[in-house]
Amino acid sequence: MMAAMALSWYLCLAVTLLCGPSWPQGHSALAPENEVPLRPTAWLPDGKVTSIHLPKGRTRRLYFTLKKVVMMSVTVSPCDLPIEWTLAARTLKDKPPKNPHWSTKKSMPEVWWRGPGTEDKIHTYTGNAMDTYTGPSYAPASIYILRLRPKDQDTRASVYLHQGSGSSGAFPELPSDPHVHTLGVGMTSVTLSWGPSTSLTRLPHTQRSYDYCVLVNRKHNYRNLCAAREGIRKEREKDKKRQKKDKQSKVTVWPILKNWWWQQWDAETDLRSPAALRDQHDELQCVCKGTESVCTVSELVPDTQYYFDVFLIDRLNGTSAAYTGTFTQTHEEARPAITPLREGELRWVTFRDGGSTSGEFFSFRPRGWQQSGLFTLQSCGSSEKIKVTVSSKGQELSSQAVGEDLAQIWLQGSPSYLIHLEREGTAPPRQAALGVLKASVKMQASSAYHRQGVPSLPSTLQIKSFNRLRSCESITLAWMGTEERSLYCVYRRRLGKGEGEKGGTAPCMGPESRSDTERVLCKYFQELNPRRAVTTAVIGGLEPGVAYMFDVYLMRRWGIPIKYSSKTVKTRKEC
Repeated sequence: MMAAMALSWYLCLAVTLLCGPSWPQGHSALAPENEVPLRPTAWLPDGKVTSIHLPKGRTRRLYFTLKKVVMMSVTVSPCDLPIEWTLAARTLKDKPPKNPHWSTKKSMPEVWWRGPGTEDKIHTYTGNAMDTYTGPSYAPASIYILRLRPKDQDTRASVYLHQGSGSSGAFPELPSDPHVHTLGVGMTSVTLSWGPSTSLTRLPHTQRSYDYCVLVNRKHNYRNLCAAREGIRKEREKDKKRQKKDKQSKVTVWPILKNWWWQQWDAETDLRSPAALRDQHDELQCVCKGTESVCTVSELVPDTQYYFDVFLIDRLNGTSAAYTGTFTQTHEEARPAITPLREGELRWVTFRDGGSTSGEFFSFRPRGWQQSGLFTLQSCGSSEKIKVTVSSKGQELSSQAVGEDLAQIWLQGSPSYLIHLEREGTAPPRQAALGVLKASVKMQASSAYHRQGVPSLPSTLQIKSFNRLRSCESITLAWMGTEERSLYCVYRRRLGKGEGEKGGTAPCMGPESRSDTERVLCKYFQELNPRRAVTTAVIGGLEPGVAYMFDVYLMRRWGIPIKYSSKTVKTRKEC
């Protein structure tokens, strides 16, 4: 009887709060957007990272003003879910009263809302990636309005306002290659590496305020540190719910009223400072933490796929930057080492000197119903050959010896293939020359859609230069192509005084091993008549009387790039 009376009292309280005349009309969920109630308003501070909660189905607003016409930038970083945010400038026709009796300094934006004026939308974005608007301030603007709204459910976002030109320095800078690379994979450990950040390297050792944080999980990669933190928090909540499943309390009216109460407000007080963000960073269980750009993750489970993420944390500003994560699968335990080849994966295989003669085993599954694929490989040692054997369901399909010339093996008719590589002969290992990569075999397997056979190769891999077209600043090269439309990229390297003009770049040194500064140009070419499949390129911007080594690569959709023979050309000294 007492429980029923208590429940009736809570229901009466709910009806009174929902329908009572004492509640201001401005708080109604049906109020139009331009009717903003008078309440403390959220101002966006300049030069500080602000974390804000975004309730589902509601628009959060942040306001700021600029004292003068300057360059500004607004950065919004969603946490783990997509959001929609817009930046607008509102201009008043008439200036608001300086001291209205019903207003305070914090509620001044509401005065601007109610006054006559115009509003111009400056920028809008929808997604879950960090986005930045940069541009000059809106000259006639009285106030800037930043609106944020979640697309699906409750989430969080970080906002940063910067006034002035140039970089704000609030967020760590990533290197030109932000990918996390896998150096080694074992049964219970994985070694990772990544490029160092310029934010960390340009600071003296006594002023280091950055840390790398490496996180590992079995589900997926995270786009940013906030998403990783939310994922960890949700997993912990699931564990707690499982433990307290039998101890759940009865549902009362008060939690419903409490949620409804806070939904009537924009919750402007939920703006977190960088100090609070730094505390959350400290709670993360990083596998590796510090300034080293190499990390070995141990105590993993064999034959299990793991996802690795690297975050650079700025402890001073409470911000972070996320590298592009990677994933890999640990090796099987006490089983034959058969490594699966991923689609289009470029792989290097090194054979041990004096080791086992059984070689290396790989498996490949072509995609698509046609079950067609192309397997290309090339030996990287001039004194030895590699024997490759392709089989399916215990039946040998192809077997051949592969040297420095590119080999192409057409795969067709089977859902999976077993590839066996072994050394042929016992030639002593050659001394590694300049530019020769430390690998014995370079290979790639790719699914080939809508093809009937092996792609055609150029009739010759020689590059020709024209003496008459050679000047002090440019040279002209020509090479043979194919009847298929392909991409050809030209690389150059300036030869020093001590380097000879003979020889060339190692055949295995592909475009992935070359610097972007060495790439001169890339062009598409196609000629249906193989005898006339000749293309030319004029290379300019050279120095007089200097020798250059040129390399041309044929880039195709399937297989590893084909390298032409290196060509050394010296520009004219006098013109």
